[in-house]
Amino acid sequence: MLGSILPPFSFPSDLKVEVRPTLRLTQTTNSRMKADQQAAREILRRPIQARNTKWAASIARWLARVGLRPNQISLLSLFCGILAGLCLFLSGQWASKTVIVLLLIGAAALMQLRLLCNLFDGMVAVEGGFKTKSGEIFNELPDRFSDVFVFLGAGYSMPGNHLVEGMGWTAALLAVITAYVRAMGGAAGAAQPFFGPMAKQQRMALMTGACLIGALAQGIEWPFHIMAYALPTIIVGCLITIIRRTLFIMRDLEAK
Repeated sequence: MLGSILPPFSFPSDLKVEVRPTLRLTQTTNSRMKADQQAAREILRRPIQARNTKWAASIARWLARVGLRPNQISLLSLFCGILAGLCLFLSGQWASKTVIVLLLIGAAALMQLRLLCNLFDGMVAVEGGFKTKSGEIFNELPDRFSDVFVFLGAGYSMPGNHLVEGMGWTAALLAVITAYVRAMGGAAGAAQPFFGPMAKQQRMALMTGACLIGALAQGIEWPFHIMAYALPTIIVGCLITIIRRTLFIMRDLEAK
């Protein structure tokens, strides 16, 4: 009925439909979304320069190829932290200077191996494409236990010195709180602050140096107890880091 009333309709022959701007807009939007997603991923990851090196990428690919997965590497980091703390503890129980030197060097090596595990678990997960839903738990929880073992081991490396033992417990507690403040900021919607002056890398670097100095002191029979100086430095640095991170999170949340 309507077809008999309305005049026939057809598109003009010279009409051109331009869809490229829409296509370009879609491509631009997708690019921005990908950039935002990448930025969000980087905020959740600790900035590590070694992650962009060829040797780290090669090792990460090899680990994935041999079948190691991120959660397994995270558990290996915990194993290294436990052994490092045990070496520190045993260094205060032995009378042989040679054994003490070997234990301190072993503790230093294990702490650095722990950091390498922390590097490669993230690279295998993100760059390797093996990220799991529970990966964040494996990424965070072993680190907290590792810190506790390392600092308690350092505190008991001078048996009978209750002041150093107390500083070991205090350093362990503050190291956990330092990481908790960062994670709390992320949970509240702020960018996670990974800065120091006593972030995980700085804590392990200082402890590694302390172990090597302690080994040297034992080797040359120099009566210098390095942990009596390293642990207070850790404590003060952690307190400053906690304050800095808390203020950063508060400013970031208020600015949103």
